Amino acid sequence: MKNFSRTNLIFSLCGLNCGLCPMKLGGYCPGCGGGAGNQTCGIARCSLKHDHVEYCFLCPEYPCSRYSNIDPYDSFLTHQGQLRDIERAREIGIEAYNNQLSKRIQILEQLLSDYDDGRSKTFYCLAMNLLPLPEIEILLERTIHEIAFIDLPVKEKCRQITGQFKELAQEQGILLKLRKKGS
Repeated sequence: MKNFSRTNLIFSLCGLNCGLCPMKLGGYCPGCGGGAGNQTCGIARCSLKHDHVEYCFLCPEYPCSRYSNIDPYDSFLTHQGQLRDIERAREIGIEAYNNQLSKRIQILEQLLSDYDDGRSKTFYCLAMNLLPLPEIEILLERTIHEIAFIDLPVKEKCRQITGQFKELAQEQGILLKLRKKGS
């Protein structure tokens, strides 16, 4: 969008974790305000009308009607934690939130580098977006330690890790699946 740019390309102005998006990871999207990106984003247009606010929560009208029924469906990235995440960033401050998000991105990159069977990117992105970070860290430390010295094919390591994430998600009451329109 012309004249729309931002410095933080891992966390969008509306609360999406762009740094955990398969499209951004694959180099197909620069992130919110990082270039061509989503040219039709109504929230970006709204930001331009409201003195280029960097995050919606900085706008004097937040939360506005745009948040009353925000994205009931997902795009390439889950929108399920969008309100929770923008409120968390508002509560703890953007620097602290970005630090937590950067940890999630680092874990995601490790998973994709060492434990991806070629079909797990979206699943791992969902897990990193929706599951609590402390539980993710504990789960991975335990699981990676268990399989570190076993000579398993990547596909089997991936199966074990995704199985652990599914169990954790079930315990937390979280569905690790994109919500598509018409599903």
